[in-house]
Amino acid sequence: MRVLWTLAQIIIGLAVAIPLGIVVLVVALGILGRLLGVAVLTLKLACLALIGYGLFRVARFFFTPTSRPAVQPVRELTMPDPYYEAAMRELDAEMPRTSGR
Repeated sequence: MRVLWTLAQIIIGLAVAIPLGIVVLVVALGILGRLLGVAVLTLKLACLALIGYGLFRVARFFFTPTSRPAVQPVRELTMPDPYYEAAMRELDAEMPRTSGR
């Protein structure tokens, strides 16, 4: 009788575990399949973006003027800034001179 009860428990356990295992396997494969689909879609989108960027560069190469505008050199100031000089005089007047004593 004890052997039959143990065999019945094993049968009931397997009757519950096998369908649950199949459901878990299907769900796991569904999630992995969806992730694989998203990865393939992202790869396709990246390829399309790369092609679009290449077409943009080619169009820019053909449709922009070949001569570039000359860069204007930065002019040096010929005379000192009067505002800077006034500010320095004001700072010198307000700050006490310490000669390392």
